[in-house]
Amino acid sequence: MGSAPDRLRGVAVWLIIAGLVRLSHGGAVDPEPVEQVSGEACAEGRCETETEPLLSAVLHSDPGDIPSLTGTESRSPRVTCDRRSITERSTVQILNASQDLMELLNASSTECSLVLFYTTWCQFSANLAPHFNTLPRVFPSMHFVALDASQHSSLSTRFGTVAVPNILLFQGAKPMARFNQTERTLETLSSFITNQTGFEASPDQTVLEEGPLPAVPVRGIDWLFVFSVLFLSGFGLYALLCSDSVLRLVPDHVHQD
Repeated sequence: MGSAPDRLRGVAVWLIIAGLVRLSHGGAVDPEPVEQVSGEACAEGRCETETEPLLSAVLHSDPGDIPSLTGTESRSPRVTCDRRSITERSTVQILNASQDLMELLNASSTECSLVLFYTTWCQFSANLAPHFNTLPRVFPSMHFVALDASQHSSLSTRFGTVAVPNILLFQGAKPMARFNQTERTLETLSSFITNQTGFEASPDQTVLEEGPLPAVPVRGIDWLFVFSVLFLSGFGLYALLCSDSVLRLVPDHVHQD
């Protein structure tokens, strides 16, 4: 069993590697000027999610299970969806960390739902928000759900969400198609829904400026990076105090005691 200094050195090496990975992600260059938040990388119109869900999704998910469609392939409906019974004004339902998407979707139902995986810090998710907030008014016969991928890592892994925003069409609790266009506007989203379900869009397609989904990215604190810096600073001070150059400054009688 190693000594305490050896164990501390091992932990320090691990934290240095983690810090370098975070810095490399935070320094990624995007084709468009996008503000980097929480040290994560944005590229090609999407923001990468946390490292662990990203690796898990790559290892355990099968992207071939969900067709990736741009919404322009065919005009014939691909999914037979029952219309939602309209009892009140529809809006985007945002799941909190304790809610289960599978229970909300209801496996025995044949109604269709459009589910958005997003994060509050991602600029692309914020750009999409006004358009997604408008969809319940344009398609009142469907359900629209949004969830923070960082709070639902198990669902992100299950459905292969390695970058946000990610949009899936569900029939009941079964994923049927993935929206995969780079341009995420009300027009392209409406075209995707119409082509997949056959539902006609409402003529009123004015994009809402306000809604449940935030249209401005929220800054976050990368606690792992902060902890890494503090730990490395403390370990560096400890190593300095235990070095031979410092011990030589201590009087001989102190060493003897």
